[in-house]
Amino acid sequence: MKHFEEELGDLKQRLLEMGGLVESAIYRSVLAVVEKDAEQAQQVLKNEARINQMEIEIDEFATRLLATQQPMAADLRFLTAAIKINSDLERMGDLAVNIVERALSLMHEPVIRPAIDIPQMAKLTESMVRKSLDSFVRGDAELARTILLSDDAVDDLRDTIYEELLSFMQKDSSNVRPGVNLMFVARSLERLADHATNIAEDVLFLVQGVEVRHHANLKP
Repeated sequence: MKHFEEELGDLKQRLLEMGGLVESAIYRSVLAVVEKDAEQAQQVLKNEARINQMEIEIDEFATRLLATQQPMAADLRFLTAAIKINSDLERMGDLAVNIVERALSLMHEPVIRPAIDIPQMAKLTESMVRKSLDSFVRGDAELARTILLSDDAVDDLRDTIYEELLSFMQKDSSNVRPGVNLMFVARSLERLADHATNIAEDVLFLVQGVEVRHHANLKP
């Protein structure tokens, strides 16, 4: 039993390491957009392979534990959540790369009013990602619930950004290309928030055994 518990601890540490890489990728990708920092962009692209490799290793490790240990109750929920969180983290790494690709396209484009509200949206999204991982580490259901409630604020910011960018593009055709790129950045940030929400839902299932998918049950 002790050996199995050690393996579960190892799995948790691997997820945290991957989460740290993903958090860094998101932060660097936004810097690449806002500050037109090509060095940050290249670092995200460089680390993509490591994130993808970790996703494969974690999936194989968790699947092996499921097959060989036949866990029950809380351990089964943990392994199920770990597999889902691993998938979400890998997708988040892909979205950071998507943002970087837009950042590289924006490098030589005119600046549109300090990137509209992209920094604010990015700050909120990054906070959701960080809190989702913290809630997993601590087994903190209340922190996980705050993430679910933050998702609407990210959606509202996306809508505001879209409206402002459309206005800028309509006024000046030279804003069309950078405007479209920034729309894709906002869309990627929204999807990152969605994945953070997925992790929060998995934490609630892990800690309390309750299903809150689609926010059907947010009450304690």
